[in-house]
Amino acid sequence: MDKRTFLAIALSLGLLMGYQYFFQQPHSRTPGELVQNTGETVGETENIPQEIAGDKSTYVPPAIDRQKSLTKKNVESGTGKDIVVEGSLYTATFNSRGAGLKSFKLKEYHKDMSNNSPLVELVNMGESTSYPLAITFPESSIDIPADVIYEANLDSVDFTDAVNGESLIFSWSYPGEVRVDKIYTFYPDKYSFDLEVKLTNLSGDTIRENALLGWNRYADPSEKTSRYSHEGPISYVKNKTVSEKIKKLGAKKFNGPDVSWGGFETKYFIAAMIPEQPSLTNFVVSKDSKDMVATALQGPKNIIPPGQSGSFRYVLYVGPKEYDRLQAQNVGLENSVNLGSWVKWLSIPLLKALRWIDKYVHNYGMAIIILTILVKIIFWPLGNISYKSMRGMQKLQPQMKKLQEKYKDDKARLQQETMTLYRANKVNPMSGCFPMIIQLPVFFGLYRALLYSIELRHAPFIFWIQDLSAKDPYYITPIIMGATMFLQQKMSPQPGGNEMQAKMMMWMPVIFTFLFLNFPSGLVIYWLFNNVLSIGQQYYINKKNP
Repeated sequence: MDKRTFLAIALSLGLLMGYQYFFQQPHSRTPGELVQNTGETVGETENIPQEIAGDKSTYVPPAIDRQKSLTKKNVESGTGKDIVVEGSLYTATFNSRGAGLKSFKLKEYHKDMSNNSPLVELVNMGESTSYPLAITFPESSIDIPADVIYEANLDSVDFTDAVNGESLIFSWSYPGEVRVDKIYTFYPDKYSFDLEVKLTNLSGDTIRENALLGWNRYADPSEKTSRYSHEGPISYVKNKTVSEKIKKLGAKKFNGPDVSWGGFETKYFIAAMIPEQPSLTNFVVSKDSKDMVATALQGPKNIIPPGQSGSFRYVLYVGPKEYDRLQAQNVGLENSVNLGSWVKWLSIPLLKALRWIDKYVHNYGMAIIILTILVKIIFWPLGNISYKSMRGMQKLQPQMKKLQEKYKDDKARLQQETMTLYRANKVNPMSGCFPMIIQLPVFFGLYRALLYSIELRHAPFIFWIQDLSAKDPYYITPIIMGATMFLQQKMSPQPGGNEMQAKMMMWMPVIFTFLFLNFPSGLVIYWLFNNVLSIGQQYYINKKNP
């Protein structure tokens, strides 16, 4: 019975890993649904006349269709002027055409491990001419085109040594109609920055404006992506993470409201737009025929009387998925790190423990080994109970076989006599598998923490392992890991059982070896050293109780 339980656990673990590797979707998250959002919300601005504010649900401003006139009257457009923003963590290049983001390079992250590897670039426009963070105003009284040329108040911004925030202001106006000011504010040692879009009504009529702030990214269909992660649109709607597969994308709108944030993610990086008013904001995604994926925050709607201004405020986070930085935004942005739903409560403390150990050893490979040792020490007593129970079951196998022969036609009597035998010899069949079951959540928690932690990206260990987030290039550690599993199996008590079970157990090291061949080397190192420690524990018990 103990061997069957152990076999069930081992097979379940193998099947779960195999399913994760071959079949599981990148993210176990809520898929987006195509919905029609016909509701309309009116946002208030300061000093709105009482007759408007008092009954905003029924008030409709005079119909003003100026989008056509703006286009016909030769709104200035062109290539625009680049403005470089230099910080300690990134270099951003904005362009006056649309006051959008042309480039965003992370100074602490490189594309690969090769010499002179370029910095990670989070803006990928492909053949598109629309920059990320360009803003338009569809379904509004006046829709400003995305490619108008703004005037910048500075030629460049350097806040590398700044103490407080530095601002870059883009302005554009259509005389007698509307003025737009886009105010970016950057902060030292932060990947997040603020954006305020201020519209001033220069006309003599009340206007209604609905903002659409977008982040566009080219999704190269020939580019290989990690099977362990999701790449594409992601949002946090009504406290639930919603992700979309790029291949299945069409034009669609997530019916908020209550969109805490939305944007585009890869395994280790994210560009997220955070609205000031999530309850009045929707998230829109689409993909065109040229593989350009568009994500956007839509709303809120502002009614702007003549001579007054309305503002749309956002926080933009463009950078790595460092859990603490994401959590500091206080909008659930840390949920973009896929640490698993049912083991997240373990993944987070294990990840923090891993980072804490690395502060002293300065090597994440060594940190993984030390953490494995600490986990093993905690579960050492349970391991002893498990091994001793398996040995006790082994001693009872001759008597178990006699009972099985004697009562082979009476299952009820066989079960009764078996339990009597266990009680007489003070053996609990469940004590052999229960410690293993207790340790499984810890394994899966650490599994998630190592698989999705950006700290392991390009983190070297020793010799040939120079990236703990990538597979072992020579498959040395998976093969050694399989050998340790085989040795551990040989050292463990071998209670009697049918021949089919014995053969299946013999194949388990081979199956696990093939499963681990393409796993990140950090995970293989954890499993390998866990096996080594288990072998040591088994050797100690066997020597103490020959």
